[in-house]
Amino acid sequence: MRSAWMVLISMACVPAGPKGADSGLSATTAPPASVPTVPGTGGTGGTSGSAGTGGTGGTTPSGSTGTDDTGEPVLVDVVPLYDGSTPLEPETVIDRGDAIVTRVGDRGRDRHAREDEFQSYDHYLPQYWEYRTASLRFVDYVAKGGSTIEVSMVSEWRLSIPEFRAWYLGLGTVATYSGNYALSASEEGPGTFDIDHVKVSDSGVQYKYSFVLDTAFDFGAPIPLAIGQTMEFEASQFLAGAPGSRQNYYGTTGLYAVGAGGLLPWRAVGDFYDPSSERENSHPIDEAGWLGGRTTLPYQYSDEPDNHFMQMATNLSPLSAQPFVRGRRVHHTDMVNGSHDESPENPIFSELAGLAGPRYVHASCDGCHHRNGRAPVAEVGELLDAWVFKIGAADGSPDPEWGAVLQPLATSGVGEGDVVIERWDEADGLRTPVFSFSEGRPERVSGRLAPQLVGMGLLEAIPEATVLSWEDPADADGDGISGRASRVMDPETGELRLGRFGYKAGTSSLRHQVVSALNTDMGVMTSVLPDPDCGALQADCDGGAELSDSHLDDLVRYVALLGVRARRDLDDAEALEGEAIFDDIGCASCHVPTVTTTPHHPLAELRGQTIHPYTDLLLHDLGPELADDLGEGDASGAEWRTAPLWGIGLGPCVTGGVVGPFQSQVCEPHASYLHDGRARTLTEAIRWHGGEGAGSREAFLDLSEGDQAAVLRFLGTL
Repeated sequence: MRSAWMVLISMACVPAGPKGADSGLSATTAPPASVPTVPGTGGTGGTSGSAGTGGTGGTTPSGSTGTDDTGEPVLVDVVPLYDGSTPLEPETVIDRGDAIVTRVGDRGRDRHAREDEFQSYDHYLPQYWEYRTASLRFVDYVAKGGSTIEVSMVSEWRLSIPEFRAWYLGLGTVATYSGNYALSASEEGPGTFDIDHVKVSDSGVQYKYSFVLDTAFDFGAPIPLAIGQTMEFEASQFLAGAPGSRQNYYGTTGLYAVGAGGLLPWRAVGDFYDPSSERENSHPIDEAGWLGGRTTLPYQYSDEPDNHFMQMATNLSPLSAQPFVRGRRVHHTDMVNGSHDESPENPIFSELAGLAGPRYVHASCDGCHHRNGRAPVAEVGELLDAWVFKIGAADGSPDPEWGAVLQPLATSGVGEGDVVIERWDEADGLRTPVFSFSEGRPERVSGRLAPQLVGMGLLEAIPEATVLSWEDPADADGDGISGRASRVMDPETGELRLGRFGYKAGTSSLRHQVVSALNTDMGVMTSVLPDPDCGALQADCDGGAELSDSHLDDLVRYVALLGVRARRDLDDAEALEGEAIFDDIGCASCHVPTVTTTPHHPLAELRGQTIHPYTDLLLHDLGPELADDLGEGDASGAEWRTAPLWGIGLGPCVTGGVVGPFQSQVCEPHASYLHDGRARTLTEAIRWHGGEGAGSREAFLDLSEGDQAAVLRFLGTL
């Protein structure tokens, strides 16, 4: 039997793939003009009582074929995004021979990590993209038998009081350190500096400060530095006359591994005076909790549950600090008027004003992916303005009047109609949304909530070979699970790649996903997808790139390097039992717990990370009950990409936000699951799993009440 992870590329035809689906292109994406194509149609999807068909896809590239020694056509694999020829950004931790060198990017913070009374640590300050990042370097001679660590900081603006605090004490306040070190300016005047031959920035206005650390924790008497110690630190950025109202900024609270290098996700446990305290000293989180590898964030102690998904990766490179905050600005900018959706002190981003439209769903990325979390469902009768409705004609091709995505808003004239939930049809405790369309229902519809964004860079870094090794389209092992990979066209190269992103794995890379969303959801054209989403009969469809490649690059890097929160309650007996049951009943067959990312990803932060996303990135047929009536690419209406589970326990608070007055805010969870939010609880989401998921569903429902609770408890820790 030939390997299931290959795909036939033929000059003459588009061969059918598993279950009647082919290797078609997403209906919203056009290949480059230079790539020969075979026209196709979208899938017919599922209707009530039927799973639907896969459709004839979109387009498939032509390519040469040969034969093997049996005379059969040669099969050609999908093209990896990254390989040994990919240029790599420098590692963040290197062995220099005489020392271990760690480089990390940082941003300004309002308060300190443990000050829960202020709720002002994880949020972002006004003008956070302007001179409010820094780069840190630790040259650790202790690792090579020495006795010191050289600490350097490069700031984007001159500092009035450069300060480095280390070795947390927490006496009297939750912001007290044993060491409070003044950094000395190591260079005169502004310049562009490098760290071990790695240029920090191209802006030419950096300032460099440094000092030598020669002792560890000082509790009555200095303790020498030693391999195995962990040093909590915080570098302050007290700016001297920078633009904006705020000049004094604290830095991120980090935990440095003496002798080993690198920063560690941390938790707060006890101190010398009160071992029972949960926030008075920092310790590394056990690696079992590092859901995102070294991108993993520490536990949150600042009482900002709605900010969980907005943080820089813990191992952020200095090269990424400024692009990250610039990309965040793009993410939060209204591309109709250029305004920022947070502080009124943030100025208009004039370069982005007027880019949205002429028709669109929402004017900003954050409008749908608010705080990078999952969009709320909305009440019956309310406009669904954080949803995407993919639409099609009867044969699954783009709707001739409206295109591939319904765009209700317009910068001039009228949009393509509003959508609301008219009612919920409920049976046996499960509900299904019934949508109402103001301008008439398209022939085929797939309504989808905006998903959360964390971890997407790591998903892009999972090797193709790993995902393809999990394929079993014919269920050769007889376990009832026949997942298969989505194959999609790279819109920039025309190459066939592994589909990774979207509810039906319709895009091949994070860049592909971002430009697709900009194009159809915001009406913003890019050099990658310069043509608007239009039906064949639609007017006002002029194209052309609008968002610059530099802003696009920043936005993609921002999403790629969002940190993943650590798994919680690692010693909870019920959760650990639930984890074992989760595996026993077959859930881990699709929600694969652990994988290692490629060594070839260009971003150092994402390379070679052992992560726990709980997904196989494959398409699975989940049965007619969960099917929509519009396929996408080579996915049928009943097939869905396995959703990652990291962050699933925190998502309801991010979506719901916090309520109440300052210093007494509480999380107001807003839980909904699956592509259209029909599941109100995790139990309901499990009950919706039919088709390939039916076996695990029935096994879960057959569990005792206590064992079911243990599985749910486990999921809540992710």
